[in-house]
Amino acid sequence: MRSSYSGGKRAREAEKARKRKEKAERKRRRKAASQGGIPVATVEEIQVAAMQEPAELPPEPGSQGGATPQPTRLFVGGLSYRTDEDDLRKLFAEYGEVTDARIIKDRDTGDSRGFGFVTLADNKDAQRSIKALDGAEHDGRRLRVSVAARRDR
Repeated sequence: MRSSYSGGKRAREAEKARKRKEKAERKRRRKAASQGGIPVATVEEIQVAAMQEPAELPPEPGSQGGATPQPTRLFVGGLSYRTDEDDLRKLFAEYGEVTDARIIKDRDTGDSRGFGFVTLADNKDAQRSIKALDGAEHDGRRLRVSVAARRDR
């Protein structure tokens, strides 16, 4: 009696089985690696640590500690549909060095969606621009400016 499976179907089934085995192996390796776990402090260790002088924290990025300035990406909402990337760059340029300015456009029509993102080279400049421009009016619209939420892809 012959099998009713074609060669293509057998290959697809074999590929699915191989992927299931690989996934199970990755899961097993992750579980084995995490068996060490996180060390748990005892109550006594916590009390002793609380009584000690606090350790000095490292300097904030961009402070006098000689650290390099951190670029900060800002969300800019409430933009006029006439605003382009050059206008956005000019608006934020008075607060610091603008490394990137993007207006988000509709995929189908290519028209502005009314918001964008600006990257400033220094976090201090970004904070100053947020204080100055959040709630300010530009092209007849009230802007909303904040630090952009990180989006993992």
